[in-house]
Formats: sequence, structure tokens, C-alpha cells
Amino acid sequence: MDLDVAAGELVAILGANGCGKSTTLRSVIGLAPVAAGEVWVDGEQVLPHHRTSAAEQHEARRRVAMIFQQVNLVRRRSVLDNVCAGALGRLPLSRSLVGSLFPHDLRAEAMLCLDRVGLADRALDRVGQLSGGQQQRVAVARALCQRASVLLADEPTSALDPAASTQVMELLATLAHDEGLAVVAVLHDPELAREHADRLVGMVAGRERLNGAPDAVTRDAVEHLYAAETASAAVARTTVGTRIPA
Repeated sequence: MDLDVAAGELVAILGANGCGKSTTLRSVIGLAPVAAGEVWVDGEQVLPHHRTSAAEQHEARRRVAMIFQQVNLVRRRSVLDNVCAGALGRLPLSRSLVGSLFPHDLRAEAMLCLDRVGLADRALDRVGQLSGGQQQRVAVARALCQRASVLLADEPTSALDPAASTQVMELLATLAHDEGLAVVAVLHDPELAREHADRLVGMVAGRERLNGAPDAVTRDAVEHLYAAETASAAVARTTVGTRIPA
């Protein structure tokens, strides 16, 4: 895969289960091993590691935030505390956690991030009191507090109802178009991707098979992504189940 994502662009990655969509995102932030290739963020090389110093790697990764299908939030802590945690990677240790309290200026910045996602009024509530869609918006606010320039979203709508899914995608599109973030979202709903993304990228068996604007990508081409993967799986099952004659 050779994928460039510009600032201000929302790219949706489509494909059947197991085709490598999530692995692609996870490799960018070092959660999945990369055997070959390079990853660059804002002109700085993130991978492979041996070509950059530890400090350069840390700064480059700080500029990439990721939100997951199952939001990685501390449910018993407040919404505000969870958003503040997004800044821990960019602050000196002395300014991070002091007696479980975040600095006042960081809390003020986190409130601004919550306002950008429409949840400033829930800042003092526990995360566990929020709906699934609201928790995803908290995860986005935490990424904003990280001051990332690239936002990766791994199936952010898969556990949400249609209304909440639309709200989350509208938020991601706003962050891209109005605030200049480069946003890459793995999505399981091709129509949701077509409605909100600037570009569709399709994967089959770890390889890029289509790349284009939504109005330039036919529905047949998208359906082929899933049909090809289903056919490959069927062949694999047949091969495993075949008895070789003696």
C-alpha cells in the first residue's frame, strides 16, 4: 500500500474483515510490526525506527492520535480527566500527574477540546454515564488535546446506532475540513464512507485495490472488495478441508 493523506482530508478505508485495514492503522503508531516500508508524518519519518532518534520518534508519534472501536477510556474517571490524559505524551513528567491532579492550564485546554466536540457540559460526569456515541466524541477530544495533526479512527461507528454514527462522522469531517487534520477512518459501512469521506481506499488481502473520490468509485467496485475476500476465504476453507489421497 502506498497511501498519502493530505491535511484537511478525510480518507475512509474499506474492505472485508481480516483484509488488513486495522493493521494498517496500528502499524502507523507502532502497535503492529512492520516488516518493510516507511511511514512519514508531517515530513518526519516514523518508521523504520533505526533511521530516527528516540526523541524524533516520540515527537512524530505525538502528532498521530488514534481512536479505537472500543473506546480506551477510564470509565470511572471524569470526562475532563480522560481528555486531559491525551496531553501526557507531550508534557514533561513534572507537569503531568501531580497527586492525580492535572495542571490548571491543561484542564482549560481540555475544556476547549470538549467544547469542539459538543460535550463541555458533560466535563465533570463520569465516562461510564455517557452513551456510546458520546464516549467516541470524548475519545476525539482526547486526541485533540494531544495536539495531533493526524487522526486515525479504527471503526469508530461499528458499535453505534445510525444517528450516533452520523454524528461521529460529521465530527471527523469537520475536524478535517475546518481544522486541517488529516483523518483516516476504517469503516464497515460503505454508504457511510461514501457520504462523509473525501476519498475511498479499498483493501483486499492486505493490498490496496481501489483509491478514488466517492463519486468516482462505483458500488460494484466496492462490492467486489468484499466478494473477493469471501472467495479467498472459501478457497482457504476448501484447501484445509481437502483430504489428499494416499
